[in-house]
Amino acid sequence: MADYDKRNGGNRGGYNNRKRRFRGLHTLPSSDDVADSGMAEDDEIDRRPSRRAYQEPAHSKVRNQLLAVAESPFKKTDEEIQIIAETVAEHSEDDEIRGNFPDMVLQIVVEQALKIPFVAAVILALNHKRPDLAQEVLARVTTALNEHFRTGAWREVKLLLRFLACLQGILEAEGVFPVLEELFSRSADLQAASIDDSLGLAIVKIILLTIPYLMASSASGFEAHAGNLLEKTDIIASAPHALEALVDPYPGSGDDLGHESQSIISLLQKQLVAEAAQSWELVCLPRPWRTLPVNDEDKPATPTKHTLPPIIVPSSLLPGVRPELPEVYFSVYADQDVETVPPTSNIASLILRDSLVDTINSLDYNRNATAKFLIDLDCYFAPETFVKRATPFDRLKDIEAGKSTWKPEDVAVDAVFSQLLQLPNAEHKLVYYHAVLTESCKIAPAAIAPCLGRAIRYLYRSVDVMDLELEYRFMDWFTHHLSNFGFTWKWTEWVDDVELALAKPKKAFIIGALEKEIRLSFAQRIRGTLPEPYQALITEAKEKDIPDFKYDSDHTPYAPQAREILRLLRAKAPDSEIGTQLTSIEAEALSLGVEDPLIPSTDAYMTAICFIGSKSLSHVLSCIERCKERLLALGPQSEAARRQIITSVMQYWAEKPGVGVNVVDKLLNYTILTPISVITWALADNICRGMILTHAHIYEMVASTIHKVTNRVRQIVIARNQPALPAEQVAILEETLEKERVHMKDLFATVQDALIGVSSGTVDEMAESRNQDTEEETLLRGWGDRWSRVFRRKMAVEESWVAEMMTIYETIDAEVEATAEVSNGNRAQEKDVDDGIS
Repeated sequence: MADYDKRNGGNRGGYNNRKRRFRGLHTLPSSDDVADSGMAEDDEIDRRPSRRAYQEPAHSKVRNQLLAVAESPFKKTDEEIQIIAETVAEHSEDDEIRGNFPDMVLQIVVEQALKIPFVAAVILALNHKRPDLAQEVLARVTTALNEHFRTGAWREVKLLLRFLACLQGILEAEGVFPVLEELFSRSADLQAASIDDSLGLAIVKIILLTIPYLMASSASGFEAHAGNLLEKTDIIASAPHALEALVDPYPGSGDDLGHESQSIISLLQKQLVAEAAQSWELVCLPRPWRTLPVNDEDKPATPTKHTLPPIIVPSSLLPGVRPELPEVYFSVYADQDVETVPPTSNIASLILRDSLVDTINSLDYNRNATAKFLIDLDCYFAPETFVKRATPFDRLKDIEAGKSTWKPEDVAVDAVFSQLLQLPNAEHKLVYYHAVLTESCKIAPAAIAPCLGRAIRYLYRSVDVMDLELEYRFMDWFTHHLSNFGFTWKWTEWVDDVELALAKPKKAFIIGALEKEIRLSFAQRIRGTLPEPYQALITEAKEKDIPDFKYDSDHTPYAPQAREILRLLRAKAPDSEIGTQLTSIEAEALSLGVEDPLIPSTDAYMTAICFIGSKSLSHVLSCIERCKERLLALGPQSEAARRQIITSVMQYWAEKPGVGVNVVDKLLNYTILTPISVITWALADNICRGMILTHAHIYEMVASTIHKVTNRVRQIVIARNQPALPAEQVAILEETLEKERVHMKDLFATVQDALIGVSSGTVDEMAESRNQDTEEETLLRGWGDRWSRVFRRKMAVEESWVAEMMTIYETIDAEVEATAEVSNGNRAQEKDVDDGIS
């Protein structure tokens, strides 16, 4: 203790004594207090320098205010808009403000579609104070719009046109309408060139989705313009697309099931015509410009009008990276007693859906932000559009007639499912939409969880008639979502379906879902979450982490050699020693009359590889890498032996087929297997009267294989269409493309031949069966139809995409050549003139 006192100057607190005394001082002592205490006045005054107050820079303040506009239900949006406009106007000479503000507006418009009307209201308010800044924003927006037209970025085109439509009130003359007329002219040309054109449909959809915002803007007197446009678009919007039937999500439904398929573009056309008949009420759209102050000392009574800078629509339009295909309206809340989402007869159904879909797909890099926008959906539309958040479904019946019963959570979840279950392809990887739903459920579990429960029940009821690809997407999401919340689900609701026949779609769904759950966890845990009737679906063999090595039993043919192969592989022995054992198996097989002795030797070799690699994926990849040369050599020797590799893998992982599919996928990457060998193995060698089509892992294997082939074709097309490629490289790419397209067509033909055999009942086992009229045979034929439809669609989509991309880029190439010839001619004339002068 003495040492402690010495270290601190002989008293408690030491040099900190003075600091601690002044920390509790709130007021300076008066002179009388100082005199009474006998202290010197200087001793009681804290002379430490005070911390300088931080003042946020104006550009940073504007940025934060603009990013947060309309996000909070507890703030008045009109006040937020006015504050932003005043701040920008007040600091308009600040270089940071003038440079960053237009860019920030652009970024919010293309990334946060829900805020477009509110950002436009900021510009309208700013126009009253500083019209020059509003003109700068218009110039920046039109420059960006022209660039997006040139590159074929059609979502950005749509959103920027929507922003300009909201600003129609400050645009001179007809404003945005001439641009829409020009766009329609281009779409009509595209449709005239090809009735199967999809880009023209996409452009018409952009026009139709822009009209509501034009009519809800602060401008007036444009009803005739909108009516004329609707008359023109009706011709294209009402015509069915060739691929429309293939993207129907419920191809097996009847009219009595409430699964009527409706094209989004034709539905939008009908809704707008109906809205025009009601004087463009557009009740759901926000109109924040109506609440802005009308008169002020610093601004005129009428806003300054601006001429819209030139917007150039190219003569040749690009389809963009993602092909535009016909869309069908999809909802998971279509059959409820009370409407929780807008009906398809109401324009709000597509206005809400479109803004949400744009937000979801634009913010794919930030699932948390996306989920927050979904939860706050009601902030971005007109009051009274939705019921209060998290209102229980049962209480909706108590809402008085005439008031909205739309739940914002249902509308948001419906929009995510419309993308997750979009045909023919989702825009992003499916796991992104999984993550958005998971994050939404974590942010607002009380509101979102019941919505997801009703969606799951609706989709499960529809499994029998749902498109097969969508059924497996639903299965993937369902199991992934359960894995994030302890694998808890009310399985008792489906307990009656456990006793159904294996060929019944609902029974196949339950088995496939449990297999996927096991892949995401382990069998013992999943068994613990299931009621008693489900226990038999998870056998004891599934609970083994590492399957048995079948050659451990002496009753298995070639067991001694197989065990020796296993030992040699573990010891990383030279390939020659392994070859000796394989030769021994082949010799024994020949003596037993086996037609192809490579099949048993391949089985022993591949099974040993699977057993060694059973600990993890990295183990099996390492072993395949070491044995790659021998495995690659099998294919040229015997196609049957190549397919035996698949058989050995799937037999070893019979209780966990998902792992086997993963290994087969890796073998395809190594080119040890070929796509045609996988398809033949699944749909010819093991078709089993079509029963194999009921297994989810077989669909995963076939679909993944097809995707590898189609993706390669797309990559070659994109590489071929790169500008300024040398002629030699273009010729090589075109030759390669032709070969790959032939390969792709042959692969699809093989798939269709096998599936048509099942759907028509002409497969050998089905044709020879005496029970062709039984329920099981009928169900199996139905599986053949469902599979066939999926792969017919995939083939049609790929052919359509390749043809469209090649046609458009051939047109562009021709234009580039023509431009180059004109340029060369001009140069030649200039040279002649120069020569004459000299």
